Amino acid sequence: MNIALWLHQTAARRPEAPAVRVGEALHATYGDYAARTRALARGFAARGVGPGDRVVLFAKNGPDYLAVMHAALWIGAAIVPVNHKLHPAEAAWIVADAGARLAVTETGDLSTRPDWPADCLEVGLHSGDFAEAATPGPGDRTTPPREAREDDLAWLFYTSGTTGRPKGVMLTHGALRAMAMTYPLDVDPARASDHPLYAAPMSHGAGLYTFHYIRLGACHVIPPGQGFDPAEIEALARALGDLVFFAAPTMIRRLVAHARASGWRGEGVRTVIYGGGPMYLADLDEAVDLMGPRFVQIYGQGESPMTITVLPRDMVADRAHPRAEARRGSVGYAQACVEVRVVDEAMADVPVDAPGEIVVRGATVMKGYWNRPEATAETLVDGWLRTGDVGRLDADGFLTLTDRSKDVIISGGTNIYPREVEETLLAHAGVAEVSVIGVPSAEWGEDVLAFVVLHPGADCGPETLDAWCRARMASFKKPKHWRFLDELPKNAYGKVLKTELRKQA
Repeated sequence: MNIALWLHQTAARRPEAPAVRVGEALHATYGDYAARTRALARGFAARGVGPGDRVVLFAKNGPDYLAVMHAALWIGAAIVPVNHKLHPAEAAWIVADAGARLAVTETGDLSTRPDWPADCLEVGLHSGDFAEAATPGPGDRTTPPREAREDDLAWLFYTSGTTGRPKGVMLTHGALRAMAMTYPLDVDPARASDHPLYAAPMSHGAGLYTFHYIRLGACHVIPPGQGFDPAEIEALARALGDLVFFAAPTMIRRLVAHARASGWRGEGVRTVIYGGGPMYLADLDEAVDLMGPRFVQIYGQGESPMTITVLPRDMVADRAHPRAEARRGSVGYAQACVEVRVVDEAMADVPVDAPGEIVVRGATVMKGYWNRPEATAETLVDGWLRTGDVGRLDADGFLTLTDRSKDVIISGGTNIYPREVEETLLAHAGVAEVSVIGVPSAEWGEDVLAFVVLHPGADCGPETLDAWCRARMASFKKPKHWRFLDELPKNAYGKVLKTELRKQA
């Protein structure tokens, strides 16, 4: 079944129900939004997009984001949402790696770049071509989506890897449906009266959380600022009510700071789902004390999106249970769609409360990495997804994360992989060696710190290297702090000792 069928069915049942708002203003009903989606699907097909093709969406959150996503799915293509914060060079690389037939972008001018694939057509979201393609015709109120098999590719999510290049995670129609159907069972009892708010990027988890709300006929809300603004969230919560949204822990800290300053106590917010980084107990206590039991924690990764474990709102707020602190410091228990184990290097279960690698099996696990058979074979073993994360399971099935694999840095809920930053810096003629780590940040959770060794005689300081990075990668990945050393600490085999660098930091 094509998961876009849910939009088709909801529009037939509830054509006058509000579908999308920009702030408080109604943008479209379900009948109109489905017609706009069908028109886009027809327009994409006229531009050569067919079943199995990939359509890149490189844009900020906006009222047509879901329409573009569903238009690709409608004709049997796969959507490739790309983080709008990425540098155009990074986006162009993803377009090429995905072999995309079409890219819908914010500006519409990226195809003039020399690194843009010649066989990928670009359409700007604000262009006349897009407006024409999105204008419904006579048949755009009834045409159903193309049929799809359970294992057909629906969503190609690019997650950064330690090789310095991102890998495309292949998610099928069946995986997305399993994820969506698990949400109301384990995470939050979704309702048609809810207002899902997209303050976090729709290219990531926030976008994946759209499908069950489309099935219910809830009204999706795009904040006017197209991002996370606590004052804007308060105003929308008071005006609309029943707001539900995903937030990284750093966002929750900003929300709580705003609420404390404004006197708001979360009225109008029904649920905040958090994940994507460590949530410290002190921050969690402050959030619950100030805003009440509105918070739900999930743990997942691109390879099993939003669906590994859950800590529901009653357990997040519970301080009376004999093991309340341990449970609230965990990431919860396995969601209904997956099995979770903690194993050693031989994939054998470790004892209760012993650390090991977290592995996951279930309907939401990826099909594999796009055009990466070796990486797929390393990560999917006998049906189990090797997450690379280290954790421990207690006797009651609660999972506690004890480490993050591969030295990943999580800043503002977004993964930053050191090798990608290191390779960018090493391309500078003045840089001989570099090693990147994460350091604690009160605002973002972690900041990027670069330890740099220059070639003899090289004259390049933080300003020069900052500009170098800014021209080649997304701004959020750039080092915020710099240390210049004569040499990097290494072991007898020449491996850089990041443990020593962390001590210096």
